[in-house]
Amino acid sequence: MAELRAVVIDWGGVLTQPMVNTVRAWIAADQIDWDRYVAVVGPWLAEAYKADGADGDHAVNPVHALERGECTVADFERMLAGLLVTTNGGPVLAEGLLTRMLSAGMPLPAMYELLRDLRSKGVRTALLSNSWGPTGYPRHDFPELFDAVVISGEVGMRKPEPRIFRHAAALLDLGPEHCVFVDDVEANVKAAIDCGMTGVHHTEPALTQQRLTELFANR
Repeated sequence: MAELRAVVIDWGGVLTQPMVNTVRAWIAADQIDWDRYVAVVGPWLAEAYKADGADGDHAVNPVHALERGECTVADFERMLAGLLVTTNGGPVLAEGLLTRMLSAGMPLPAMYELLRDLRSKGVRTALLSNSWGPTGYPRHDFPELFDAVVISGEVGMRKPEPRIFRHAAALLDLGPEHCVFVDDVEANVKAAIDCGMTGVHHTEPALTQQRLTELFANR
């Protein structure tokens, strides 16, 4: 077994509170009808992360296009807002919709501390995030947390496409077999494992910390 030397980690739902919490906070603040949101976005997400959908038709799924940077944030916001309604049946404000959504995400201090601890032991770290636009990331925190940063919309690739995992490993000057990948989406973890990485499915900070501590026990 190759020596594990790096952690490649997701942002939303791993280094932040669970994504459902973030989305629900935004839904409540914007007074959007939750059932309508689930009916619209649920199928997009299900298709976006299904096993055979990684390299499908880019135009089929709006999430694919947004995360690869193939459509603008403004276009996606207008499309999504047009399909949603507020709790009183009114229209949803399109401008700034994704900024409002992502700003509801709260970083987790315990996960920040985990990354700092790993780096202090010589473990290299990379962020690998499917982005819904450039907002929502506290980029001022990145230098102390990551040796490399991969944002899907900035590189024209998205998880679970194999090429984005290989790209992240290459930025660390490592092969995938030397990397541990952490994500809250099981399809992404499976794709990373298929690329040669060691996968950790994140469900809560304490369990992820325990697993990474075990994997890097020799550090």
